[in-house]
Amino acid sequence: RPMTATEETAAPAGGYGIPPEGPRLPAATAVGSVHLQVADLDRTLGWYGEVLGFAAHREGPAAALGVPGGGRPLVHLRARPGARPAPRSGRFGLYHFAILLPDRADLGRFVRHLGRLGHDAGMADHAVSEAIYLRDPDGLGIEVYVDRPRDAWRTRGRELVMTTEPLDADDLVAAGGEAPWSGLPAGTAIGHVHLHVGDLARADAFYRSALGLDKTVWSYPGALFFSAGGYHHHLGTNTWSPGPAPAEDEARLLSWELTVPEGGADRAADRLRAAGHAVEPLPGGGWRAGDPWGTPLHLVPPAPPRE
Repeated sequence: RPMTATEETAAPAGGYGIPPEGPRLPAATAVGSVHLQVADLDRTLGWYGEVLGFAAHREGPAAALGVPGGGRPLVHLRARPGARPAPRSGRFGLYHFAILLPDRADLGRFVRHLGRLGHDAGMADHAVSEAIYLRDPDGLGIEVYVDRPRDAWRTRGRELVMTTEPLDADDLVAAGGEAPWSGLPAGTAIGHVHLHVGDLARADAFYRSALGLDKTVWSYPGALFFSAGGYHHHLGTNTWSPGPAPAEDEARLLSWELTVPEGGADRAADRLRAAGHAVEPLPGGGWRAGDPWGTPLHLVPPAPPRE
C-alpha cells in the first residue's frame, strides 16, 4: 500500500532519517553476501544460473554464486537434502534478498529475459527504485532491482518517500534496447536484505539503537527501513509474517553480512554486546550476532581489493 504523498521535497544528501542515539555505522557500510539453505543443490544451481544469470563454483554440498567472469561471491548455498520449502506466509528471517543491478538498461534486459522464459514475476515502482520479485525453487524471496538517481528521491519531513506503485514494464523493457540478457553484469551487488520480524519497536532497538543504522522510512504499513550513509535501505524489516523462526529442516536464510569499514565491525560488536546481545567472533574475522528472532547477522570488514 503506497504512502500518501504530501509536502514532498527533494531528498537532501544525508539530510533525512533518524540516526541512532549513539554512534552510527560508517557511511561506506554495505551488504555483503547472503547464505541460504536449500533442498536440492543441482536444482537450485540450474535455476539461479538460467533465471538470474549467476556463475557458480561448487564444492560438495555447497556452492558460491557470483557475477560471470569473476568477482566475489554474492550468494552462498548449502544443501540440506529434503529440506522443506519456505512457506508462503513466511517465517521470521528472510522476506527477500535484493540483487542490485548497475543501471536501468540491465533491468530492462532482465525483464525481457524473464518474458522469454515464460517466468512469472511481481513488479513494483518504489519511487527510489524499480523492482522485480521472484521466488526460487525453495520458495525463498528474491528482488532484482535498479535504483533511481538520488536527485530523484523525495522526502516528507525527515522521512524518505518510498511507495509501492505499478511498474511501467514496457518503458523498462524499452530502456534495455535490443541487447540480450547475458547473465548478471559486472557491478552487480546485494543491495539490501528484507527480513520478517516479530515486533518493529524491538527491530528498531536492535538495528538502529544498538547496531547503529539510521531509520529512513517508518510510515510504510507494518515495516521499518534502515540504512547507512544515506542509502534508501540496506535493511527492511516487516511484521507481515506470523512466524515462528524457521525450523532446521526448512529452506531458509542461514546468515547475511554487513561489510563495515574503518574498524566499524568491532565497534558495532561492542555496542551490541553492551545492549545485552550475544556476539561471537567469526573464524575468518568479524563478528556474529543474532537479532531478537534468531536471524544471524555477520559483521565483517570489507575484503581486500583483488589484484
